[in-house]
Amino acid sequence: MQSDTPFSSPGQRAGSSAGPFGSDAVVPVSALNRAISTMLERTFPLVWVSGEVSNFTRAASGHWYFSIKDAQAQMRCVMFRGRAQYAEFTPREGDKIEVRALVTMYEPRGELQLNVEAVRRTGQGRLYEAFLRLKAQLEAEGLFAAERKRALPAHPRAIGIVTSLQAAALRDVLTTLARRAPHIPVIVYPAPVQGVGASEKVAAMVETANARREVEVLIVCRGGGSIEDLWAFNEEALARAIAASELPVVSGVGHETDFTIADFAADVRAPTPTGAAELVSPQRALLLRDLDHRHATIARSFGRMMERRAQQLDWLARRLVSPAERLQRQRTHLQQLQVRLASAGARPVRDARARFALVQLRWQRWRPDLAMHRNALAGLAQRLESAALRHHERQTARVETLAARLEVLSPKRTLERGYAALLDAQNGRAVRSPSALKLNRRLTVHLAEGSADIALADIQPRLSDSL
Repeated sequence: MQSDTPFSSPGQRAGSSAGPFGSDAVVPVSALNRAISTMLERTFPLVWVSGEVSNFTRAASGHWYFSIKDAQAQMRCVMFRGRAQYAEFTPREGDKIEVRALVTMYEPRGELQLNVEAVRRTGQGRLYEAFLRLKAQLEAEGLFAAERKRALPAHPRAIGIVTSLQAAALRDVLTTLARRAPHIPVIVYPAPVQGVGASEKVAAMVETANARREVEVLIVCRGGGSIEDLWAFNEEALARAIAASELPVVSGVGHETDFTIADFAADVRAPTPTGAAELVSPQRALLLRDLDHRHATIARSFGRMMERRAQQLDWLARRLVSPAERLQRQRTHLQQLQVRLASAGARPVRDARARFALVQLRWQRWRPDLAMHRNALAGLAQRLESAALRHHERQTARVETLAARLEVLSPKRTLERGYAALLDAQNGRAVRSPSALKLNRRLTVHLAEGSADIALADIQPRLSDSL
């Protein structure tokens, strides 16, 4: 609960010298009550309080109003409907109870009260502590380990029930089993489920069911009740008997919110006895539906197999022939093989002849034609002869032309016109200048009709530019 009073803050402690209620402060009653309520809620945590119920009243709104008292004092209590509807019992005048409550104040009247969140009978706290101690002990020993849990049979041949013959849970379980699986026999192992020695008797029935081997799964169940009523299923003897059972055990004790040591030791916990019956029994309608489906599947498979067999039979019948027909088929096959053999023997000769004809044709195609080549050679010889003759005639004409030209240019023609050529007799060089003429020098004179050697005796040079 939060407070909007201006006289308190979250970090302020009651009785602090810095508090808002000084000697001169004037505050309204509502603000004072709100400050006190806030301080109470912050100072006192949730606490269990024990006492005797008095002045119990259930309002039309569903809220509970009562007082809890002991020999020296009392305290008013309120339990609102949202929490009261989950209480396991309704307190009555004079009941010894324990309440888990928050200390608060009803501000309009300035009355101190307990805002109750949970209620239980006196002694349940000690029972719950004993429950937790035993649970921790057995869990440490591995009795609750998941790997030791056994799977429930899918189609049990018989179901065993350990419970009281007068228990309403037995009727619920039998009704559920008769509705879901009327074909499965049920064996009841009677044992008291409440009172002194009930735990040992239930454990003895679990051991008896294991010894007789009459069933394949075992249900340990009883209806709902207080923690004292269910305490027989929180005893160590029953927990060890369930853990040692070779038969799978389903625990269906109390309501969905009730947990017992037997629930943890069992292979499967069911929320209610009816739920336990549903867990161990396959539903007959579903089994019949599955059986019909499997029957239809088998019928279809058998029909398909018969069709395949009939087809195989027809195929074998076609293969089955008389000996005479088989001999005739073999003769026909032999004749075919003979024809194929003859054809296979003639084929290489035929192929060789074809290859030979092809080679011959190719050879004839590339064989040289001597007559044609002779004619070509004669033509070439005639052309060569004609070309040589024409070349000789051209060369002859050219020589004659050059001879005529040479004749025209010949020095003899010049000498025939009266000229002479002087050559030095020693070196054969032509004398071109009068200065080259020296006394007693021998010269060779070339004339038109011959040559003569002369020696110069008298030299009178005369230069002339022209003849």
